[in-house]
Amino acid sequence: MASSTPATTPASTPVSYEKLVAPSQGSAIRFEAGLPIVPNDPIIPFIRGDGTGVDIWPATQLVLDAAVAKAYGGARKIEWFKVYAGDEACDLYGTYQYLPQDTLTAIETYGVAIKGPLTTPIGGGIRSLNVALRQIFDLYCCVRPCRYYAGTPSPHKRPQDLDVIVYRENTEDIYMGIEWEASDPVGIELIRHLNETVIPANGKLGNRQIPAGSGIGIKPVSKHGSQRHIRKAIQHALKLEGDKRHVTLVHKGNIMKFTEGAFRDWGYELATSEFRDVCITERESWILGNLEGDPGLSIEANARLIEPGYDALTPEKKEAINAEVQGVLDAIGASHGAGQWKSMVLVDDRIADSIFQQIQTRPQEYSVLATLNLNGDYVSDAAAAVVGGLGMAPGANIGDRAAIFEATHGTAPKHAGLDRINPGSVILSGVMMLEFMGWQEAADLITAGLSAAIANKEVTYDLARLMEPKVESVSCSGFAQAVVRHFGG
Repeated sequence: MASSTPATTPASTPVSYEKLVAPSQGSAIRFEAGLPIVPNDPIIPFIRGDGTGVDIWPATQLVLDAAVAKAYGGARKIEWFKVYAGDEACDLYGTYQYLPQDTLTAIETYGVAIKGPLTTPIGGGIRSLNVALRQIFDLYCCVRPCRYYAGTPSPHKRPQDLDVIVYRENTEDIYMGIEWEASDPVGIELIRHLNETVIPANGKLGNRQIPAGSGIGIKPVSKHGSQRHIRKAIQHALKLEGDKRHVTLVHKGNIMKFTEGAFRDWGYELATSEFRDVCITERESWILGNLEGDPGLSIEANARLIEPGYDALTPEKKEAINAEVQGVLDAIGASHGAGQWKSMVLVDDRIADSIFQQIQTRPQEYSVLATLNLNGDYVSDAAAAVVGGLGMAPGANIGDRAAIFEATHGTAPKHAGLDRINPGSVILSGVMMLEFMGWQEAADLITAGLSAAIANKEVTYDLARLMEPKVESVSCSGFAQAVVRHFGG
């Protein structure tokens, strides 16, 4: 595996590669304050991907190039730069060279990349190439939109009601991989230290003990990591309209109070400080809304409306709720009251297990879901299932100095080279890439073309076999051609 520190050579300086030759035309995308500065001729590295990547990437490139050409008439053009990772990299660079330095240098130099699915290596010391890329480039936001395209088979009665963007934190939580197997001497010694010293010193854990023979892991969640991630989610919500200006902090803070619960608390802190002028919390909206519905409402009556069981509370707790109501009215009554808050970003929170059933039973109530790593992994796949599966689920990994757009499904090697797999995930990841670059006109063409192709039942076998009545499937390349034909919608 290549060094975990990416190249730092500026894009303006000639870059040397071991086995690659960069395009002779085109310019690098650069980042300023975490945002991409995109030329009209960006060089974009692409990783074809393993398995069905051999089919999916050509189909995707066809669609992206056609959309850019149609939208901009030659004024803008992507210069593609093929780089290597996964099994294809080993073929060129040698055994276990799954992620060569050439590839890291290219991504560091040009800023934005796109890739197909990659095999998780066996041996070679790499757990996951996807995780490695996220960690190397500090791509701390995994962004997974889940929306329905009319005609896509779904097990749900109203999949069209779900339109969410999952913001999954990428660099902390259990995916940092800080763990020890049960037989590891270091892990055994750590358990002994925890049982004999750390747990008793806590004073709140009673007689709890980690059982002998346990594998153990550490789950770090930091304020800095949480808030930079939630900041991206709020910034995304600010670009939306109406009820979609809504960020939900998804957590398991009722159990893991100092990791998951802290994620929630730090999210609210960010919303009510850095984004105070454009954000409203759920409880604040209740307080302001209650007063707007009854301008003569007393502080105590308002407190009774926002807090179930108010009358059974102790005098001290009642006073705390009253003080909360008064504090909100004093702080933001003038700036957010009289309905002004209704155009702002609403920030609320939900327990992780609850959100699983709510995105199925009340999907229209949610928009941007900000999560930690593991919860986001589960929630994004569950949301994708509602709207038709991972074959239609795009993804992006975004940081302050690079972004990589990717397929969210596996390599499906048994289908490789058969020109039959669904390229929708990578095509839609390309749409996300174009939107990230500010090339919205090209992105809109692809979205319209893909929607129309599905509505016209020009779909690959995975969707065709689920349609009723059944339809004849098209090939992977045929689907790409259908998308292009339907650019007009």
